[in-house]
This record gives sequence, structure tokens and C-alpha cells, in this order.
Amino acid sequence: MAQEVSEYLSQNPKVASWVEALRCDGETDKHWLHRREFLLRNAGDLAPAGGVASDDTADAESGTRTRQLQQLISFSLAWANHVFLGCRYPQKVMDKILSMAEGIKVTDAPIHTTRDELVAKKG
Repeated sequence: MAQEVSEYLSQNPKVASWVEALRCDGETDKHWLHRREFLLRNAGDLAPAGGVASDDTADAESGTRTRQLQQLISFSLAWANHVFLGCRYPQKVMDKILSMAEGIKVTDAPIHTTRDELVAKKG
């Protein structure tokens, strides 16, 4: 899948530039490749298209698009934190990010043990 994403980005330089701007400082290449895939799979019409919208349309949709983009970025970070760092979030958030990530294959993610799992093993 990483090859498909790279091919897509090489054919769509506006999208490539847009998504690269969403990378966090200090984010490892491994984390970024998977989070970038998450962002691209879920961006929908948030990613730039070939055409240019009129100023009136852009102004009217600007606030909504900004909120949607912020939410997408937040979900992508929560998902990456869950996969790579073992973070947990409220069940509603976990359900949302896991459904958004369906089909993304992370083969080298660490395996985390929760405190509850450790306590259960002792008892």
C-alpha cells in the first residue's frame, strides 16, 4: 500500500504538498508513512483538487473545512498514538479512529500490555 500512496502523490503534487504540510516536527518516517495514509484515506474533499474554487465559495466553506481538517488531524494523531504508543481514548473515539483506519496495514507496530492485563495475569 505504501507504494500505491507514493505513486498517487507523485501524480498529484498539490495533494503531496498539502499532506506534507500536516507532518509534525519530530515525527519518524515510519509513523509518518502510516499517518499520511490515514490522512489521505479520510481527507475526502479536504485535500486540494485540480480546480480552484471561487473566492465566495471558499469564504463560505472556509470555517467548516478548517474544523473538519482539524478534526481529521486530531483523529490521525490519536490513531497513531494508539498504534505506536499504546494510548487509549474513550470508547467512542476508539471506535471512530479504528473504523477510519480500516485497511491500513501496520506490520511493525509495537505490542503494548495494559495495566489491567498485567493485573489480570497476576491474579
